[in-house]
Amino acid sequence: MQKIINFSLILLICGLSSNAQEYRMPIYSGTIPNSKTNTYVERMDKTDFAIVTNVVNPEIAVFLPNPKIATGQAIIICPGGGYVQQAFDLEGTEIAYFLNSIGVAGIVLKYRIPNTGSSPEPHKAPSMDAQRAIRLVRANAAKWKINSSKVGIMGFSAGGHVASTVGTHFDLGNSSATDSVEKMSCRPDFMILAYPVISFTDSIGHLGSRGSLLMGGFETTLWIRYYSNELQIQSNTPPTFLVHSGDDVTVSPKNSLYFYQGLLKKGISAELHILPHGGHGFGMAYDNEQVSQWTNYLKYWLKNL
Repeated sequence: MQKIINFSLILLICGLSSNAQEYRMPIYSGTIPNSKTNTYVERMDKTDFAIVTNVVNPEIAVFLPNPKIATGQAIIICPGGGYVQQAFDLEGTEIAYFLNSIGVAGIVLKYRIPNTGSSPEPHKAPSMDAQRAIRLVRANAAKWKINSSKVGIMGFSAGGHVASTVGTHFDLGNSSATDSVEKMSCRPDFMILAYPVISFTDSIGHLGSRGSLLMGGFETTLWIRYYSNELQIQSNTPPTFLVHSGDDVTVSPKNSLYFYQGLLKKGISAELHILPHGGHGFGMAYDNEQVSQWTNYLKYWLKNL
């Protein structure tokens, strides 16, 4: 019976998204900032689900909803993978299709992987790409029928670290930039974080992600604190939805809990769901009816933003 329920859910989402528009585009035109010559070639393994490695040319896959149900909201989606790979469908395109089914544009980001040697400061590349993606969506808001003040960011696992880094480290654009995209704000209007890596501290941080991001001599006290995003919350950090499972042994649920508590201390609206089980990396959780309810909680949260 569970398989029938889940298959029906998939059919429903695909049906509601059948009139969606999809296309891909690079996020930078010309030379990619913070890059250098390298010999890496991007690869995608589809053995179990699509895993992308060796990302050196960041791009977005844009999934626009049926205009009849479009809300004007758009969400940049950052798949996880410990900063060494990206779960492009489990935590990317599948999420975009779901968002389309509720009238929200889903923009899946392929951000640069630090271990490719394609950047002189590799730790800056993933969040730099996410910031650029937000600017790019705002620059195309009219064309894509998106409300430029309803652009959020979403991340899973290490992708949650990318998203929470952007949500705590942002600017409002460079008015003197020659590139019109760079004039746009990269502050997300809201954040959605699913079993996210938030902290790089020794006590609760995911040390694998920390080592992968801060490779090449950047694993210093300064950068560890900078990327421990529970310590970087400001009064203008955007409202946030968090979901985590209590039995996650890969990324401690304390990452979500501490971030949630930090948001409340700053008076920022936040919603936290700690599921009793589900482990790590459940994505849409098509195989678990109870865990999959998190998407319903998200749907209503988005409606009430």
